Amino acid sequence: MTTDDTGHTSTDGPAETGGDTELAGQQSPGPVTVFLVDDHALFRAGAKAELQSISDEIRVVGEAGSVGEAVAGITRMRPQVVLLDVHMPDGGGAEVLRRLRGELPDVVFLALSVSDAAEDVIAVIRAGARGYVTKTISSAELVKAIVRVSGGDAVFSPRLAGFVLDAFAERPGAEPISDPELDQLTPRERDVLRLLARGYAYKEIASELFISVKTVETHVSSVLRKTQLSNRYELSRWATDRRLV
Repeated sequence: MTTDDTGHTSTDGPAETGGDTELAGQQSPGPVTVFLVDDHALFRAGAKAELQSISDEIRVVGEAGSVGEAVAGITRMRPQVVLLDVHMPDGGGAEVLRRLRGELPDVVFLALSVSDAAEDVIAVIRAGARGYVTKTISSAELVKAIVRVSGGDAVFSPRLAGFVLDAFAERPGAEPISDPELDQLTPRERDVLRLLARGYAYKEIASELFISVKTVETHVSSVLRKTQLSNRYELSRWATDRRLV
């Protein structure tokens, strides 16, 4: 699922289990220290258990469910790698990066999101993330991605690498293309719209995004109102025209 092999050789040594977790981010032989940022507690718990059960190369040292919690926790724990959700109610991954990149230059951020939209990928990479993978990634591949970014590689899910290459191949100084109609949608509304346009039922969207069916219905109603469209077919076409699908 990653981009072409860069020839990176891991420098990790034998695993160590002791030590003060307050100093978790200090470079030393042992597993890669990881901090999880996602607004769904169930996902965090599952990811932590899975990562640590399949590999001794990873040690999860903290987690957070909001931007504020993430900034405080990462600053305190100084992990080597942060697994960063893109969309959260109080700002999302780009906001976490904006607050911490200058203060903690040695911490590496790897975006892990349900979204595979070009604008989401480009936004967090420009903010300072070292890579971007989707939540469809296997646990084993995620471990590999974490180890690779900790060693300096950039890692992307295959189709996402093209978004980054295209974005950074643009003319220097060129203004980003803006779509006022699209800009009025919230990140979560875009997520719902993207899945709706792909043919997902409301129940499937709710399951994919870890929200209730009623919340999906609320987001769809909001998108219909903002776009002044009247049905699902029109929304799907609108999303396709804007390359959200």
